[in-house]
Amino acid sequence: MKQLNKFYPHLAAVFGFVICSIIYFYPVLQGKKILQSDIVQYTAMAKEQNDFRATENAEPYWTNSAFGGMPTYQLGAKYPNDFIGHLDDALRFLPRPADYLFLYFLGFYLLLLVLKVDSLKAFFGALAFGLSTYLIVILGVGHNAKAHAIAYMPMVVAGVLLVFKKRYIVGGLLTMVATALEINANHFQMTYYLLFLLLFIGIYYGYKLIKENDVKSISRIALVFVGAVILAVGANATSLLATKEFTDFSIRSKSDLTFNSDGTKKTSDSALDREYITEYSYGIGESFNLIAPRLFGGGNSEALNEDSSVYNYMQEYGASPEEALQFTQSYGITYWGQQPIVAAPAYIGIVVFFLFVLGMYHDKRKIKYAFLAGAILSLVLSWGKNFNTLTDFFIDYVPLYDKFRAVSSIQVILELCIPVLAIMGLHSFFTTDKEKQWSSLWKASATVFGILIGLFLIRSSFEFEGQMDGQLLQMFSQSEDKSFGVNFIEALKQDRRSLYAADLLRSGFFVVLVFGLMFMYVKNKLQANIAVILIGLLMVSDLFFVDKKYVNKDDFVSARQVDIPFEASQADQQILGDKSVYRVLDIEGYLNGKASYFHKSIGGYSAVRPKRMQELFDYQIVKNNIGVLNMLNVKYLIQVDEQGQEFPVKNTDANGNAWFVSELKPVANADAEMKALDKLDTKNVAVYSPNTDGIYKAMPKSDKKFTVDSTATIQLKSYKPNHLQYVSNNKNNGFAVFSEMYYKNGWKATIDGKEAKILRVNYALRGLEVPAGKHNIEFKFEPQVVKTGSTIALISSLLMLVLIGAGAYFLRKDQEQLSPKVKDSK
Repeated sequence: MKQLNKFYPHLAAVFGFVICSIIYFYPVLQGKKILQSDIVQYTAMAKEQNDFRATENAEPYWTNSAFGGMPTYQLGAKYPNDFIGHLDDALRFLPRPADYLFLYFLGFYLLLLVLKVDSLKAFFGALAFGLSTYLIVILGVGHNAKAHAIAYMPMVVAGVLLVFKKRYIVGGLLTMVATALEINANHFQMTYYLLFLLLFIGIYYGYKLIKENDVKSISRIALVFVGAVILAVGANATSLLATKEFTDFSIRSKSDLTFNSDGTKKTSDSALDREYITEYSYGIGESFNLIAPRLFGGGNSEALNEDSSVYNYMQEYGASPEEALQFTQSYGITYWGQQPIVAAPAYIGIVVFFLFVLGMYHDKRKIKYAFLAGAILSLVLSWGKNFNTLTDFFIDYVPLYDKFRAVSSIQVILELCIPVLAIMGLHSFFTTDKEKQWSSLWKASATVFGILIGLFLIRSSFEFEGQMDGQLLQMFSQSEDKSFGVNFIEALKQDRRSLYAADLLRSGFFVVLVFGLMFMYVKNKLQANIAVILIGLLMVSDLFFVDKKYVNKDDFVSARQVDIPFEASQADQQILGDKSVYRVLDIEGYLNGKASYFHKSIGGYSAVRPKRMQELFDYQIVKNNIGVLNMLNVKYLIQVDEQGQEFPVKNTDANGNAWFVSELKPVANADAEMKALDKLDTKNVAVYSPNTDGIYKAMPKSDKKFTVDSTATIQLKSYKPNHLQYVSNNKNNGFAVFSEMYYKNGWKATIDGKEAKILRVNYALRGLEVPAGKHNIEFKFEPQVVKTGSTIALISSLLMLVLIGAGAYFLRKDQEQLSPKVKDSK
């Protein structure tokens, strides 16, 4: 019974996490769903895949609805033997997005328990971590995979800490399962960033073990980690292998081209363009948003009200109250930081920050320096192009760093480490003598107040100018009153100054309250548990009310609106009247998923879109190369008229699904292949580069001619995204080009049942040599990577299950052996 009593506080905490998750996202109880912009795009991209599942009860693993064709590996493909995925589904039993919030709480609570924090403080610490503004905002916009990966980070850290503390069985099993769940979340950028923190933890404990010359423990720890990681990776083998394979096909891989789309020579060989990697770089000064949310104006869509200077200016200008408010809400862009788009500030909470500083002064555990190092590194790396020396070093020399963009998102490590240190500080504060408490309390207070006062005093040194100010001035310069724009910007700057000062005062107010509670406890005027509860409530309420400005009930809509996010426009309906198989280009929305929801599009929405399709767009399509559109079988273009209405334009010259060419021309390399497309007659000539892939070794190194007469035909007879069937009829041997994206792994071609070699032609398409006569040609997508990966996943999952069972047995046995000794000691 006593053993069971130990679990009651933890069960109560878990129940509390469920309640808090539902309370924050309470519209889910009304059957509503949160409208997440990124998930809307994902729904569009995955439409063909989901339709295929519904009709075929199988996975296609390929879709033609986006970027001319791509694997579905990053579009929610479901793999055989994904037992870790089933475990994850069981943990995420709440309605979305409450499920991710619950995971935030649960994982962080477990980490704090491993750090010997009692359940009450761990409960509030978990709430503070989960309500960190950035973690809430990514749920609002639909970065679900990112949130998913972040949620499992604390569990991984907890397992690693247990192993280093020589609790090999519990730590090893937790590391194994948590790492498997982390990988299964499928956001490798977040997992990659986690490795930096784990490296610092490893360095800390490694130094201790080496200093103690504890070779035996080092060997055991290494063995446990190797085993845990191998099985965790193995359980996710299918997704990992598929992602690795697809990476070489996506924009995350290095281009074969050595020149830019404007003709200039490329100066960098990184996988992504340096400017693209650092586009979202946190401003150095902007980092103080962590402790005062609207120091730099908040988010791009921050709402000003009737108390604002912009509103007052508009009323003075003669606008009615309604007109003034509408204008204020439309053009009151308060954000003046250095990032192009910011949904909300990355606010970690002033109470959390205060406790973090307290912990650095008060907590004597040296592990805090590993977490501090992780926080500092993530902060300075988040500055990106604003701290080029470090950023360039990481892009050039740190493996895989150049695979990821939006460097500001590395702050998630800081958003994990600072709350950990804060709750460590809170816990240690209440477990030491009063003299030490008072010493640490006044030091922390002086430090935090010093920062807030310093920020307040230097406010006059800022211009409060935003990146959008120039565009607003230009827009308003066309009005009759030439001074309107200038006066409006001045009013807007005044609002920015007001937000700056107001949020510093707000943060100062919370610090006073926390200081007061701790002071009362030190002076024996407040019980410890009461003080902890009140501090915890302050910590949570601070974050809660900031979060609600950015993600609230207004973001929820009817379930139908989420499940069916797009309505077909008149242009879409006209195009859908054509029942043949063709492609569509939405000129205004190339990087938008809407066209993919209704059509087979050459555009779409993906951060890992096919590299060669993107290059065709950048190097050819934007330059109005109709020949390239023709070879991609773009039969319809969607344009927008002056009234903003979409209308379709039919391209009658599209090459169709497949065609015979009269000439096959080799070129020297990828550069030459791309340049050849500038003026290529795609209907009659195809080009290829023999030097780019081993499959061309048997091909001639000189032009090859084919006889194509008017009777030669090749027609698509049956279409499925993963199975295409054609019938060809040609009096002569010929070479056929197919308007399908070339992907060297998984696609198999047969001519009358005999396998044929698929060639990459015209930089991105498939080509086949077809013998004379009438033939049935088939393309099937049967990725070996899925078969291999699912076999590895099955074996690894079974081994994990065996280890978990064995671990439970030995732990119970150890407990039974310990019990008599405990009784005897009594």
